[in-house]
Amino acid sequence: MPTPISVRLDEETGKRLDRLAKETGRTKAFYIRKMIEDRIDDMEDYYLAAERLAQSRKFGSRSLTSEEARRELGLED
Repeated sequence: MPTPISVRLDEETGKRLDRLAKETGRTKAFYIRKMIEDRIDDMEDYYLAAERLAQSRKFGSRSLTSEEARRELGLED
Protein backbone atom coordinates (compact mmCIF):
# COMPACT_ATOMS: atom_id res chain seq x y z
CA MET A 1 0.00 0.00 0.00
CA PRO A 2 1.48 3.37 -0.96
CA THR A 3 2.51 5.76 1.79
CA PRO A 4 1.01 9.26 1.43
CA ILE A 5 3.41 12.12 2.07
CA SER A 6 3.21 15.89 2.03
CA VAL A 7 6.09 17.98 0.70
CA ARG A 8 6.57 21.76 0.75
CA LEU A 9 8.53 23.11 -2.21
CA ASP A 10 9.88 26.58 -2.72
CA GLU A 11 7.95 28.64 -5.25
CA GLU A 12 10.42 28.22 -8.12
CA THR A 13 10.65 24.43 -7.73
CA GLY A 14 6.86 24.19 -7.49
CA LYS A 15 6.44 26.17 -10.70
CA ARG A 16 8.98 24.01 -12.50
CA LEU A 17 7.20 20.86 -11.35
CA ASP A 18 3.81 22.30 -12.39
CA ARG A 19 5.17 23.14 -15.85
CA LEU A 20 6.77 19.73 -16.30
CA ALA A 21 3.56 17.94 -15.32
CA LYS A 22 1.39 20.15 -17.52
CA GLU A 23 3.60 19.90 -20.60
CA THR A 24 4.03 16.12 -20.37
CA GLY A 25 0.56 15.13 -19.23
CA ARG A 26 1.90 13.30 -16.18
CA THR A 27 1.08 14.09 -12.56
CA LYS A 28 3.32 15.98 -10.17
CA ALA A 29 3.14 12.90 -7.92
CA PHE A 30 4.60 10.79 -10.75
CA TYR A 31 7.66 13.04 -11.00
CA ILE A 32 8.15 13.35 -7.25
CA ARG A 33 7.93 9.57 -6.87
CA LYS A 34 10.33 9.06 -9.81
CA MET A 35 12.87 11.51 -8.38
CA ILE A 36 12.80 9.81 -4.99
CA GLU A 37 13.03 6.30 -6.43
CA ASP A 38 15.92 7.29 -8.71
CA ARG A 39 17.99 8.93 -5.97
CA ILE A 40 17.17 7.18 -2.69
CA ASP A 41 19.96 4.60 -3.05
CA ASP A 42 22.58 7.34 -3.45
CA MET A 43 21.13 9.36 -0.60
CA GLU A 44 21.07 6.35 1.72
CA ASP A 45 24.68 5.56 0.87
CA TYR A 46 25.81 9.13 1.46
CA TYR A 47 23.82 10.09 4.54
CA LEU A 48 24.10 6.74 6.34
CA ALA A 49 27.86 6.67 5.70
CA ALA A 50 28.18 10.25 6.96
CA GLU A 51 26.23 9.35 10.10
CA ARG A 52 28.38 6.29 10.74
CA LEU A 53 31.52 8.36 10.27
CA ALA A 54 30.24 10.97 12.71
CA GLN A 55 29.41 8.25 15.24
CA SER A 56 32.81 6.58 14.86
CA ARG A 57 34.55 9.91 15.45
CA LYS A 58 32.34 10.55 18.46
CA PHE A 59 33.49 7.29 20.03
CA GLY A 60 37.15 7.72 19.10
CA SER A 61 37.36 5.25 16.22
CA ARG A 62 39.92 6.11 13.63
CA SER A 63 39.27 6.45 9.92
CA LEU A 64 41.21 4.47 7.35
CA THR A 65 42.37 5.57 3.96
CA SER A 66 41.22 3.34 1.11
CA GLU A 67 44.79 1.98 0.91
CA GLU A 68 44.79 1.10 4.64
CA ALA A 69 41.37 -0.54 4.36
CA ARG A 70 42.47 -2.66 1.38
CA ARG A 71 45.62 -3.69 3.23
CA GLU A 72 43.70 -4.64 6.39
CA LEU A 73 41.20 -6.64 4.32
CA GLY A 74 44.02 -8.44 2.50
CA LEU A 75 43.04 -6.97 -0.85
CA GLU A 76 46.37 -5.32 -1.62
CA ASP A 77 49.46 -7.09 -2.96
